Amino acid sequence: MDTRYQPEGLSFDNKNNYNSRPYPTGQAYFNGPVDANGYPIDMKGKQSEAENPFNDSPLRPPPLGIASAPSDIEKQKNDNDDSHGDRHGGWDYHTKIPHKKDPNQPYMPMGERLRHFTWAWYTLTMATGGIATLISIQPHPFPGLITIGAIFYIVNLIFFFGITGTMILRFTKFPGSFKASITHEREGLFLGPFFLSVATIITGTQKYVIQAYEADHPNRAWAVTSIAVAFWIYTFVTFCLAVFQYSFLFCFHTYKLTSFMPSWLLPVFPVMLAGTIASVIAADQPVTVRMPIICAGLGCQGLGFTIAILMYAHYIGRLMSVGYPGREHRGAMFIGVGPPSFTILALIGMSNALPDDFDLQGDGLIDAAMLRTLALVVIHQWALYFHLGWWAMVFPNTGFIIATISIGNALKDDTILFIGNGLTIAILCMWVYVLFNHVQAVYVCDIMYPNMDEDNADH
Repeated sequence: MDTRYQPEGLSFDNKNNYNSRPYPTGQAYFNGPVDANGYPIDMKGKQSEAENPFNDSPLRPPPLGIASAPSDIEKQKNDNDDSHGDRHGGWDYHTKIPHKKDPNQPYMPMGERLRHFTWAWYTLTMATGGIATLISIQPHPFPGLITIGAIFYIVNLIFFFGITGTMILRFTKFPGSFKASITHEREGLFLGPFFLSVATIITGTQKYVIQAYEADHPNRAWAVTSIAVAFWIYTFVTFCLAVFQYSFLFCFHTYKLTSFMPSWLLPVFPVMLAGTIASVIAADQPVTVRMPIICAGLGCQGLGFTIAILMYAHYIGRLMSVGYPGREHRGAMFIGVGPPSFTILALIGMSNALPDDFDLQGDGLIDAAMLRTLALVVIHQWALYFHLGWWAMVFPNTGFIIATISIGNALKDDTILFIGNGLTIAILCMWVYVLFNHVQAVYVCDIMYPNMDEDNADH
């Protein structure tokens, strides 16, 4: 054989010693590791990637010797931003003493902690606004009940504008943090609670402002028109949010089905609540305005509930294959209660807003009665560290309780209505409990600290 075509270190001479290593290290076709006989080891699928509970490993490793480009630029950037948490003497946040000041935890000024003030803080306002709406529809009212609800409504407004101001301060103090927050694989999902908070403010305004006016009050007409305009703006913006945010997630992030969390529903949750808003405001609108609002509300509610049904299949699959999520995240599982609950109360509310003799098709079937029937057919370890997802133990359950009360009103069943009263007391106690833990977590640095918030992939 012409030795010009003979690879260096490899001989085809019959006198070659066959007991020698056929692929000496450093002279083989493959420059990777070799086994005891000198043959290259197949490393496909065996190279470890940086641990990330959301991202799947690639099907095969990149060619050896070639630096691999990061598959998630925004995630890498966020990790680099969080690296400042490692400058404090290598303190491990897993050793943090829960619910107490940890003497080993490095001190961080509040101005720096603002870097970790995330969109998930709006879970506080969506829960408080839900409580205000729940109080407004209580059966068996007593004197002062509406005043209590109005206090929750005003407190929710204070919380909302306070959180919004703090978020603006974060984005101005740390340039680039706005884009990083809405594109982050985990924190970006919590953009939904901002719009859910807006939804509770709209429904609260209807209950505590517009309905407080007398029918002939001069301010009532423009207030009713303003709330209708707010509904259409909200519906358009949240529909765009659902479309564009899911499109972005499909293109730029990869999530494991084994790490499924109900927070994946949050991008579509706001547009689904357009149906709930419609059920609250439609009855006070003129008939010519009422019908388009009800149609849009039905469409948005159906869209959200359909996507939720599809997500539930993955949710059950995740629970069956890998079990419950981490104990700190289990409170967020109550998000799954929201879609069927809000669908029930939206259908009943919109059916009550229709005229009793309304028959769109002229087929003799009363559409309002059909909507009420459809709504009735639809129904059927403790954490150590506080997480903002705990507010999911309040907000979706307010929808469940409102749905229960709506069913009691539809069936004219006092037993169900008294159950709704009892559940309301329970959810108020839960609100107080979560709020106490929320304030405590800020004080002891369980949140608003590097690697402890939703701007971290997981912890």
